[in-house]
Amino acid sequence: MKNIEFKVAPTSCCTPLVSNKTKETVKEEHASYNNNLPIAIIGAGPIGLAAAAHLAERGQKFILFEAGPSIGQNILQWGHVRLFSPWQYNIDKAAERLLRNQGWQPPVLTDLPFGQELVHQYLEPVAKLPELEPYIRLNSKVISITKKNTDKMKSANREAAPFVLYVETSVSTERFEARAVIDASGTWGHSNPLHADGIWTREERDLKDRIYYGIPDLSGEQRQKYTGKRVAVVGGGHSAINTLLDLAKLKETDSDTEIIWVMRKKSVEEAYGGEENDQLEARGTLGSHIHQLIDAGEIQVVTPFMIEGLSKNDGRMTIIGNVNSESKEIQEIDEMIVNTGSRPDFSFLSEIRLSIDPATESVEALAPLIDPNVHSCGTVRPHGEKELRHVDKNFYLVGMKSYGRAPTFLMATGYEQVRSIAAYLDGDMESALKVELELPETGVCGISSTPNANDCCMPAASSTSECN
Repeated sequence: MKNIEFKVAPTSCCTPLVSNKTKETVKEEHASYNNNLPIAIIGAGPIGLAAAAHLAERGQKFILFEAGPSIGQNILQWGHVRLFSPWQYNIDKAAERLLRNQGWQPPVLTDLPFGQELVHQYLEPVAKLPELEPYIRLNSKVISITKKNTDKMKSANREAAPFVLYVETSVSTERFEARAVIDASGTWGHSNPLHADGIWTREERDLKDRIYYGIPDLSGEQRQKYTGKRVAVVGGGHSAINTLLDLAKLKETDSDTEIIWVMRKKSVEEAYGGEENDQLEARGTLGSHIHQLIDAGEIQVVTPFMIEGLSKNDGRMTIIGNVNSESKEIQEIDEMIVNTGSRPDFSFLSEIRLSIDPATESVEALAPLIDPNVHSCGTVRPHGEKELRHVDKNFYLVGMKSYGRAPTFLMATGYEQVRSIAAYLDGDMESALKVELELPETGVCGISSTPNANDCCMPAASSTSECN
């Protein structure tokens, strides 16, 4: 096993919540349980770095693994996108305290940052903090997590066994032991397919050179790919709207560009949102702009369209499906942009005993709180460590990944998740149970590891991200 020297003070692990024990007693009991091992964090995005900041403030050992070569690697892939939520809701409180101690000045809190600004002005300075930087490992992909000398089937002494993370670097595969794991790896790179049934097919995979998942940068190198083409945008959420607005700007310079919006909603009006009545101005503006473009005939809408298949004919694509149970084809498509949301990757967690809801694929206890069939951003209540527990104690999914396929995640909610978990792992039961999150009545949506959620948060009017 790879040995790592940590400079932060030894800390405690965690015990079940017990009402008749003092905080000091709980901490003393924690100290005897794998106290020399760090807490492992996966992912150097907003939520992973916030977890590190909270643990650092409490003097706890941690190590953070980032698969990419830089901080906020996933966000940089959509750095051209502007968030619709202002800076004030995108900065974690513990990270801000540590930054201010180093003389950092925050951006104008009412401004709406681009993804690249979020990384360069906030995440990178957080990662360079002396309390965090020595314990962050880039180009380190976690490929499996298990319990030491204990596979998933074995129960004897399971709780006492430390976690073991297998981490792949450019040189070798290393093993790291940890007393707890916080998985903040998000859902980036795991897009949902375009089929209404939620199934990937060989035909869709074979057309990967003609299908883009996410929001392309139409002001850069990708502009030429869509200029003068017949483009289908698939998805009924706000990443799709954002993509459509950018394509409409492209069409202003080349009238041969055709835009087809394919979605499952019963009517296009359902996608407009609150418009001028929305309490977040940028979010309402987005709906108003797309409404105007539809009324002007700049975008062709096909809904409710349920995609059942794809085919390629004479170098162009045909989308096969049905509208109100009647067969229909959308023909002669040159390019497709898919914004159908994302899903979590559990492949490297096969040896961990998880508590996952079968429908939302979220943490099981969260499912009734976040189910998008019932909830929107504004109605998801704050939650913490208690709701995020799994069968294997001290293992946590946080951020967008904790919500599974549900698109109702708020970045500020992710910050509250890791604050509560850090308190619990420090033996501070009172703080772990306390809710310390205040949001406007309508909720404020933000980003985590991916801009592909589809029905919760709207981006700003020009080009933005959404509820991730």
